[in-house]
Amino acid sequence: MTAAAGTFDCKLTPQPPSDDAPLGRFTLDKTFHGGLDATSKGQMLAFSSSVKGSAGYVAIEHVTGALQGRRGTFVLQHTGVMTRGTPELTITVVPDSGTGELEGLAGAMRLDEVDGKQSYEFEYSLG
Repeated sequence: MTAAAGTFDCKLTPQPPSDDAPLGRFTLDKTFHGGLDATSKGQMLAFSSSVKGSAGYVAIEHVTGALQGRRGTFVLQHTGVMTRGTPELTITVVPDSGTGELEGLAGAMRLDEVDGKQSYEFEYSLG
């Protein structure tokens, strides 16, 4: 596996709620800096329970740019759960979603936030 790291900026834009489900809907716009020099567009669904600190979300984002200089696109799938304040997040490259020089991309991304600054670590392979 190879690793890329850096920072990112994210804009979440709330969308109108659905009439048939108590879900939050958002669009995602991200800009990645560092080993991944890219932008992404995506959509997120979220739910917060009546228990403080318990929630979940799923998201899909389409990433366009360069990974360590290799240009192309790929898709990330997010699955996040928080149980009474304890977070668990998985972000995985959707299999066979890589294009261009990123064809065959596989891997997973971790996100972190310290003092309001968001960062990522991306472990990946190109097969």
